[in-house]
Amino acid sequence: MARIAFITLGCKTNQFETQAMELLAREAGHEVVPSDEKADIYVVNSCAVTSNAGKKSRQEMRAARKRNPDAVIAACGCYSLLAAEELLKSGDADLAGGNRDHKTFLNACFAYRRGEPGFLPTDEKAPFERLPAGHPAGRTRSLLKIEDGCSNFCAYCVIPYLRGRVRSEDPAFLESEVRRLVRGGAREIVLTGIEIASYGEDLPGKPTLGALLERLAPAAGEARLRLGSLEPRIVTEDFCRRLAGFSSLCPHFHLSLQSGSDTVLKRMGRKYDTALFRRSAALLRAYFPDAAITTDIIAGFPGETEEEFGETLDFCREIRFDRVHAFPYSMREGTRAARMPDQVPRRVKEERVGILSALASEIAEEKLRASIGKEVTVLFETEENGVSSGYTADYHPFSTRTPGLSGKLLKAVVREARDGTLLGELLSPAEDE
Repeated sequence: MARIAFITLGCKTNQFETQAMELLAREAGHEVVPSDEKADIYVVNSCAVTSNAGKKSRQEMRAARKRNPDAVIAACGCYSLLAAEELLKSGDADLAGGNRDHKTFLNACFAYRRGEPGFLPTDEKAPFERLPAGHPAGRTRSLLKIEDGCSNFCAYCVIPYLRGRVRSEDPAFLESEVRRLVRGGAREIVLTGIEIASYGEDLPGKPTLGALLERLAPAAGEARLRLGSLEPRIVTEDFCRRLAGFSSLCPHFHLSLQSGSDTVLKRMGRKYDTALFRRSAALLRAYFPDAAITTDIIAGFPGETEEEFGETLDFCREIRFDRVHAFPYSMREGTRAARMPDQVPRRVKEERVGILSALASEIAEEKLRASIGKEVTVLFETEENGVSSGYTADYHPFSTRTPGLSGKLLKAVVREARDGTLLGELLSPAEDE
């Protein structure tokens, strides 16, 4: 039996797939060890969403090689699929798989360590890969992948070419997984995927994300359900009305913006404009008055002018996001954006990221201070030096000077907001609700 370590980069879908591989490895009798320990096999679940993510993926492979020169270094995930030949030729990886058949990939790792030729799966036209949802020991939050792939083909993104088009998991299986995770102690389940707003479009009858939630909410019981990133187009009056009926649904919505300029959105190939995004945010706040709305924004997309960047800043001031993940545009070969003229200099992109991040932090702190005196429900996850910490339903960090709360879902009151964290005290004895 082998000692196997997993290193994960990128999105929650990658995290889910790593947790599934950990579970499968343990079921096969192997020992899963921390990634900073000496292992026989290091699996790097790589990311290709930006060129920097690919660079970090290779750095992790090289670091694993240094930890144990005799170990098998196996890469999977999007960057591995994109750069398999290069990884093998350079020696950064001994095996390079993809992202659609993790069971076969694991078996290839074990076979390679035994000196046998390991069969690596091909990713062409693969159906949805059913994997068991892992529930990491000592954790109260679990991930559940409900779909894979994306059919949007935005100008800057390589992921649809690596993950394929939308493929959805069967609702009945997802319901059984929710029940299993809750029995295993999960207090919150995050529904994740590459583009979950398109869930069900490939299934018989085309069940929607709202219909799936109507099925999963009763199965979750008192456990919280949280949605992953959403396309603004899915947020309609009917969608909000259906979701508002689920008391277990966390009022935290990550709406992917990418730019607050309509001309930039058009060049990006996004299928909405700022008017639609504005309506989506207003609907969410009408049906979920305490909703937290977070987003991603790309700074320095090809051709972005100072005026267009200013439109994005103004839009952020208008919408008042609870958090913004701002990052510079990263060129990906093979995408339409890579061939566009007027590429923005790196210095300008980084400067714009700094301006965006500063504005977003200022707005976020103002919104956190507005929470002082309010009652919140917190899922506590960690403890350090007698301070218990976790997240509110709207995904704000919360800490209190009461030990022994990990794994509990408790009501508290906010007394202070400092450096992006809510501080407060419990409203009830430290017992589960």
